[in-house]
Amino acid sequence: MPTPLPRSLDAWLKQLDKQPLPVPADSQQRVCRALTDSRRSLRDIAELMQGSPALSLRVLREANRQSGGLGERAESLESAIGRLGLQRTEELVQRQPTLPAEEIPPALRQIQLISQHASQQANGLFAGRLARLWQEIHWGSLLFLAPLWPLLAARPELLEAWEQRVLVKGEPASRVEQELLGVPLLELCLALAERWRLPEWIVQGYRLLTLDRRLLIKALHIARDNEHPLHQQQMLDAAPQLRRWLTQPANTIVLANGLALSAHQAWSSPHSLRWQRLSGLYLQLPLVEVQQQIHQQAAQSARLHAARGLWHPAEALLWPPTACHLRSAVPEAPAPAPAKATAVDEWRRLCTQLLAQPSAFNNLEQLASSANQALQACGLPRVLLLLADRSHSRLRALQHAGLDQPGSGLALDPQHSQVLRRLLKEPGQLRLTPSNIAQFSALLPGALKALFPSEHLMLRSLACNGRVALLLVVDRNGGAFSDTHLQAFGKTAQCIERALSSFARRAP
Repeated sequence: MPTPLPRSLDAWLKQLDKQPLPVPADSQQRVCRALTDSRRSLRDIAELMQGSPALSLRVLREANRQSGGLGERAESLESAIGRLGLQRTEELVQRQPTLPAEEIPPALRQIQLISQHASQQANGLFAGRLARLWQEIHWGSLLFLAPLWPLLAARPELLEAWEQRVLVKGEPASRVEQELLGVPLLELCLALAERWRLPEWIVQGYRLLTLDRRLLIKALHIARDNEHPLHQQQMLDAAPQLRRWLTQPANTIVLANGLALSAHQAWSSPHSLRWQRLSGLYLQLPLVEVQQQIHQQAAQSARLHAARGLWHPAEALLWPPTACHLRSAVPEAPAPAPAKATAVDEWRRLCTQLLAQPSAFNNLEQLASSANQALQACGLPRVLLLLADRSHSRLRALQHAGLDQPGSGLALDPQHSQVLRRLLKEPGQLRLTPSNIAQFSALLPGALKALFPSEHLMLRSLACNGRVALLLVVDRNGGAFSDTHLQAFGKTAQCIERALSSFARRAP
């Protein structure tokens, strides 16, 4: 039986403080060789070690632990190695548990990739402007999320649970964290950062997010008016305390991690736009220029840090701007009944085929057939795929399955349906249930209702190159959707949309 989760701050601190963080075996070997190479400078070693964030954290924690709380904290890995000495550092690195990279929990690797993305954003946006403080900016942004690393090493399932409930279903983060952890997540991160004596800017960042959110909220309010910089400056001049706080260099690591975390969900999400606007206010740049810079830094981060099986937000820059995706890897299968293991295996195979780079399909019919099969394999027996023409004046049946009436040859005119017009305007999803069926049923074409005589129905539009290209209509033969089916449908739709994008980019 799995060990029960701690439910108090002290219990979490006790468990996470001693949680080992595995590192890739090849990374450990490279760092050990560098530590015994007399030609390497401390800066060379620190730059090599940052490729394995867990090693960086281990060395920095040990250097600050040995100071006993009396000396100044080591704010960078270079200074931490200098304090410990090369021999002591090598001993620490050799004692760090190792695993092949593919065996390290994906949730841990994913959160460390987000940390590396945040570090690249901080370096590109802020370090050049504050060159004297580049080490504090670099290491503070890389290690800001370090309190989450042991949490996801011990409980990797928490990332998936949090993503699905907060990002997909829209549940309040505070309620989800209380139910999953028993304590607020940011309070846990602050307590760990203080316990480990992480760089002072990291501690300040968590105190801002937990104890002094009023300043952040006021700054976000001013940042919304990014189209009127003069008015923004006037509002800051009228609040000198806020202006002084906003220009503190320590805020750069919070901004960089806010950008990286929100981009993990979607570049155009409200959270991402808030952090982009706030970064623009800090840098005194228009939003368009800030977005251009963060996209460039994301692409550079992907070139340096992208790993097989992990999601990097730079991939979404190739997709429609309104697309919202959580992962690029083949999705984890919802827990099925043992008798359905074969269907789950088939679902995984079909998703892998949809995600293939370059596109595995020679024509759109092949892609639609694979998408149809994937939707059926994830537990949705009735499926209809409708292709939109360029003017969005016609929807034509492309593939179908499980329908009592023939779906072939079906053509719909969206102009006669408010729901279809809305779904064709931008990617979106509509879930019909007994509680809202009366509201939306009259807005659906009669031909579509005849094919799906159900009070439980899902409609989702998918985009390609910035415009909606495909509409999915699915149900469970009239039965209600479980959470597992909703998750599976969402992940399958993500795979289909990526397949559309890949197919559109294929060589002629």
